[in-house]
Amino acid sequence: MSEKLICIIGGTGFVGHHLINRLTHAGCNVRIPTRRRERHRDLLVNPRVELIEANIYEPAVLRKLFSECTAVINLVGILNEHGHHELGLGFDRAHVELPREIVEAMRASQVKRLLHMSALNAYPREEHSHYLRSKGQGEDLVHAAAAHGLQVTSFRPSVIFGPGDSFFNRFATLLRITPVLFPLACADSRFAPVYIGDVVEAMARALDDPGSIGKHCDLCGPETYTLAELVEYTARQIGVRRRIWKLSDALSRMQARMLEYVPGKPFSRDNYWSLQKESVCQQNYLTTLGITPTSIDAVVPGYLAQRMARAGYQRFRGLARRG
Repeated sequence: MSEKLICIIGGTGFVGHHLINRLTHAGCNVRIPTRRRERHRDLLVNPRVELIEANIYEPAVLRKLFSECTAVINLVGILNEHGHHELGLGFDRAHVELPREIVEAMRASQVKRLLHMSALNAYPREEHSHYLRSKGQGEDLVHAAAAHGLQVTSFRPSVIFGPGDSFFNRFATLLRITPVLFPLACADSRFAPVYIGDVVEAMARALDDPGSIGKHCDLCGPETYTLAELVEYTARQIGVRRRIWKLSDALSRMQARMLEYVPGKPFSRDNYWSLQKESVCQQNYLTTLGITPTSIDAVVPGYLAQRMARAGYQRFRGLARRG
């Protein structure tokens, strides 16, 4: 794998940071486009990282980014759109139009290898969830490019956890600011949380594995939980007592309608529809690659404890200043 140049689209996000570390540790050089280079200068500490300010939605820019690359990895994904009008257009732009432009730019640049991040339950004819439908359409689109010589592997993870995640860390924040009773929509939705280290290891191994070409790779952790169980687990790890109020289906829909108008859109109707699907694997590709899936117990307590320690330190500093 050493001395490869890999362009990672969406490389400044949670998965991207972990993947960059894994690939550069193996001797790869990585090229990361970003709209705001100054925001991600921490990546430049790594001498194998080339950080380029660029608009990835411009075809000419993509062709230039892919010049001299041996592979492209697309990690771009959004869980919610901005605004409330013309729903689906933001998902289509990120999950369908961008992959189409990536494929065309790769063909023009004569780059053959593509790793593409999709999602469990992505389906191009999904009836309700724009997120899952657009993810499915994008996944089918990139695999169809095999007819033009591209070597494509797609990855379909359950919810991803690890240091810096937006799952356990977000619930930890919400649990701390919510007194006594915690209202939870879609509490019986089922997940098989997968560790970020396992996800990036799977992607790194797939780069050098011809047997992964053409595969749609479901990625899951070793255990399955309901959403309520995961929230209760988070509460125990951060040492707070909260009673989980499992909202009915009607109240879950109502909460989704209300919260999608809150700044940051913490929960939406599209999220509600996505949660109607079980995020579990029928066949876990981690084991196919020889990776033993990591449990949440092996990782989550450590980084939530660090989070609590930092919060305690900040409170102590605040008290000291007031003193």
